[in-house]
Amino acid sequence: MVGVMSGVTPGAAVTLRAVSKQFGETQAISQVSLSIDDGEILALVGPSGCGKSTVLNIIAGLVEPDSGDLLINGRLAPDRLGSAALMPQRDALLPWRTVIENAILGPQLAGKSSSEARQRARSLLPRFGLEGFGDHYPSALSGGMRQRAAFLRTILSDRSMLLLDEPFGALDALTRRSMQEWLLDLWEEIRGTIVLVTHDVEEALLLADRVAVMTARPGTIKLVESVDLPRPREPQMVNLPQAVAQKARLLDALHDEVALSMGALP
Repeated sequence: MVGVMSGVTPGAAVTLRAVSKQFGETQAISQVSLSIDDGEILALVGPSGCGKSTVLNIIAGLVEPDSGDLLINGRLAPDRLGSAALMPQRDALLPWRTVIENAILGPQLAGKSSSEARQRARSLLPRFGLEGFGDHYPSALSGGMRQRAAFLRTILSDRSMLLLDEPFGALDALTRRSMQEWLLDLWEEIRGTIVLVTHDVEEALLLADRVAVMTARPGTIKLVESVDLPRPREPQMVNLPQAVAQKARLLDALHDEVALSMGALP
């Protein structure tokens, strides 16, 4: 049996050690080292194309690193596929399944009761702004509604680890705030491990325990900061002086990386 390995933070749910990945001629990430604690919300921010989604896909088991180690609970996890629920940037709804049938895909694949999953999904439709649309197909939904349906499917997977790739990026401001608050309430209830990719530093500060800033491609970890806001969180907390100061620091760390990614710096 493989024992707990050295170089792993005690209590870490996920550890990446010097993980690198290349796609064709493109080096997506290089020497990424990061620990994500059990029950923590960690936000990944960085310029477009820096490899944030690649990190999520490696954790999920959809992609294997070219080098480095990925550990779950301190152990190498080559068979980790399915251990975490991944919500990709694009909703990836199955066009031949209704909203409800898409939402219960996870429980069905896990061999759980479809009738119970449908009942739970229908009970959550109003909270996700999908009341009255449970029997509609994805082609009949707006982009924001498709995003909310994909988020519902992720939640119903009942995994202790959620990997969310810009889950609220396609939503209007009011719905985005509602979904952020729902995610905070959910986390308070389940205390699961969440890795959240976002371009919104305020969203990162509202939701996360720590924020990891990635460099321009090839992405690596430039900075990790703990968020100094008490829980339970309220949206107005991002206006507190300590949050405003931290937002300025994070934006400063991002500034040169964004410029590099756009070719504005040598």
